[in-house]
Amino acid sequence: MTTVAVPGISTTAAALRRLYFGRFAFAIVWAAVTFPLAKHLNPLTAALLVIYPLFDVAAAIVDVRASRATGSPTLLYVNVAISLLAAVGLGIAGASGIPAVLRVWGAWAVVAGLVQLIVGVTRRRMGGQWPMIISGGISVIAGGSFFAAASADNPALTNAIGYAIPGAIFFLIAAIRLGRAAKGN
Repeated sequence: MTTVAVPGISTTAAALRRLYFGRFAFAIVWAAVTFPLAKHLNPLTAALLVIYPLFDVAAAIVDVRASRATGSPTLLYVNVAISLLAAVGLGIAGASGIPAVLRVWGAWAVVAGLVQLIVGVTRRRMGGQWPMIISGGISVIAGGSFFAAASADNPALTNAIGYAIPGAIFFLIAAIRLGRAAKGN
C-alpha cells in the first residue's frame, strides 16, 4: 500500500507554525502592555485595542499566502474583513466608553471565533488544529460574555484583554503540534 502526500501540506504547516509562534508572542506582549492600562479607557488604551484586530488582519493575510496550496482562502478573507470592521468599530467605540468597546470586542470574538473554528475543522488533515478548533469555540463563548459584561454596573476591559492569553496559549500548542506535519511526517 502506498500513501501519497498531499502537496503543500508540509510547506503550509511550516508556514502556519511560524505564524502561530508569532501570534503567540504578539498576544502575550500585547496583553502584558495593555493589561495595566485596562482600568481606564484613554487614547492609548483605545489605540492598543485597535491594534489587536489589525494584527489579526495581518496574520490572516500571511495565512492566505501560506495556505493557498491546501484549500480555499475564502474564510480567511472573511476573517480579514471582520477584523478590519472590528478595528474601525473599536476606534469609534473607544470614544463612547467601555460598554461600547466590550460590545464591539464581543461581537468580533464571536464571529472571528466561528471562522477560526470552521477553518480549524477544514484543516484537520494537516494536524495540529484541535487547539484552533477549541480556541474558536471558546472565543464564541467569551465573545458572548463580553457583550453581556457591557451591561454590568461597572464594566471593565480586563477580561477582554485577558482573552488574548488563552488564545496565545492555543496558538503555541498548535504551533508545537504542527511540527510533525511541517517536517513532512
